[in-house]
Amino acid sequence: MAVTHLHPSPALRRARVATSVIFAVHGAVAGSFAARVPWVADHVGTGVGGLGLALLMPGIGALLAMPVSGRLAHRFDLRGLVRVLIVLWCAALVLPSLPTSLPLLCVTLVIYGAAAGVADVAMNAHAVLVEERYERSVMSGFHGWWSVGGLAGSAVAALAARAGLGAPVHFALTAAGLIVIALLASAWLLSHQPDPSAEEPPAFALPSREVWAIGLIGLCAVFAEGASLDWSAVYVRDLLHHPAATAAATVSIFSICMAAARFGGDWVVRRLGPVTTVRLSGACATAGVLVVVLASPVALVILGFGLVGIGIAVVVPLVFAAAGRLPGNTGRNIAGVAGIAYGSGLIAPGVIGGIAHIWSLTVSFTLIVVLAALMGLGAPALRPSEKSL
Repeated sequence: MAVTHLHPSPALRRARVATSVIFAVHGAVAGSFAARVPWVADHVGTGVGGLGLALLMPGIGALLAMPVSGRLAHRFDLRGLVRVLIVLWCAALVLPSLPTSLPLLCVTLVIYGAAAGVADVAMNAHAVLVEERYERSVMSGFHGWWSVGGLAGSAVAALAARAGLGAPVHFALTAAGLIVIALLASAWLLSHQPDPSAEEPPAFALPSREVWAIGLIGLCAVFAEGASLDWSAVYVRDLLHHPAATAAATVSIFSICMAAARFGGDWVVRRLGPVTTVRLSGACATAGVLVVVLASPVALVILGFGLVGIGIAVVVPLVFAAAGRLPGNTGRNIAGVAGIAYGSGLIAPGVIGGIAHIWSLTVSFTLIVVLAALMGLGAPALRPSEKSL
């Protein structure tokens, strides 16, 4: 067996760095938008009910677009595909700041979600390729850089909010800078031409039993991530009545905790295995959401969101890595798991908003308590991946 993991080539090391940058750029777009959700809601003049409806739209866009990613990965060189899709995702950041009415916001968020979904699948497929060449777990580190990007994006957003800068200018400047970074990094990605003899995956196909088993674990984790990322700022501002800067800082703390846990995630998984790791993660995330729901002081609520970030951090990389190791078309397997897991995360903010509209935002967060507990209970679904770690 090759010893790539002991002495990776310079090209492979550069590819790992470039992939980390691409993940960070993707996260920065998501973090920038999440921290300015209160501004977007005020701009279109909607409350939690309308905002919840609007935040369902990215999930719909992603679910419609993700199956296309498997076919794109089959047809095009992976390096060029990631380059194009990550640029489109950066450009999509400008869209949510433009509408002045709820219907137009919904339309733009469908496009925003579609761009997020296809870029996510492509960059995870490339991450699986890099991990295969290294012959050891490096996926958690890539997702750690996604969290760093989310932190950077939300931190800049907090500064923009404090300075009174409107989202249109903030988003346009951020998108331009991220596009330049993505284009520079993509030159170091691995070139991976599709096998012309392989059968092209269908545009739409039901996930296999293995994909469902892995995807449902990811569903619980990504739902909690999406709800926390997009609603934590609203929770702190509207429910606890703290200023917009504090609300945006809550997203930053969430991203810091998730990033820190992910950078140590590969080490933890190699020692505890995926099953034990996910069980402990479920317990941590459950405790965190309970703190958010039951506590009143803002410091405790922010701590609770931090525990949620730690609890879900390693689960998502494990899910995508396991999908990449399944037999069959890698792009289709990742797209299937992403459609179940990542799509649910994009729908989560809308579900949270709908429940909040009927009852309250506090009640809506009890759903995350249930899903975090189920995530830990379903950990044995990842057992087959232990032999690969």
